[in-house]
Amino acid sequence: MSTAYELQAQLAPGESDAKFPGSPFASASSYVGAYAEEIARTWKTMDFAALDLAANILLEAYTRRAGVFSCGNGGSASIANHLQCDHVKNVRNKTDLVPRVVSLSNNVELLTAIANDLAYEDIFAYQLESQSVPGDVLIAISSSGKSANIVRALSWARANGLRTIALTGFDGGAARTTAEVSIHLHGNNYGIIEDLHQAVMHALAQYIRQSRMTSEAISANVF
Repeated sequence: MSTAYELQAQLAPGESDAKFPGSPFASASSYVGAYAEEIARTWKTMDFAALDLAANILLEAYTRRAGVFSCGNGGSASIANHLQCDHVKNVRNKTDLVPRVVSLSNNVELLTAIANDLAYEDIFAYQLESQSVPGDVLIAISSSGKSANIVRALSWARANGLRTIALTGFDGGAARTTAEVSIHLHGNNYGIIEDLHQAVMHALAQYIRQSRMTSEAISANVF
């Protein structure tokens, strides 16, 4: 397995790591305007070469019908579940691909059984042990990159022959350096990081879909 692909976030001249929000806003409209500006700033910190690497891993996996697993906690769990929806249903639409995608965050009965009887840190790695084989892919989503169950899943996956992709924020935590490919967004607001992770998830699905369509099919269909 190749060494970890880690983004070193680049801040534009004059930008800082200042907390957002750093002080009260007088109106919702002014807050939303500043929020949009912070989204745009954070988006620019992403290394787009990491997107190419992740897209290539996913397209190759979908082409050979390998399993792709997603996982996350809290808001990131909803992105992991949404990823299963878009990367199964939408990627198939008007293409020759039939993706096999499973969200490890989606079965509350299994999650709580593992957490209760074993450990919460094992809820994703334990499922991978049962369901994955070498050559499959894990996409782990964590705004902080520090969640123990995310890091454990990534570590287990790399040790057992899976390709690994992490979506992270803040300083990236251990997930950023554990994953083979890290799509890192240098920001410090959970909502903004989750919004952009959702955008990355959608963009990867749409890119892969259009890559297997003719120009005529692209122009005739809605994405």
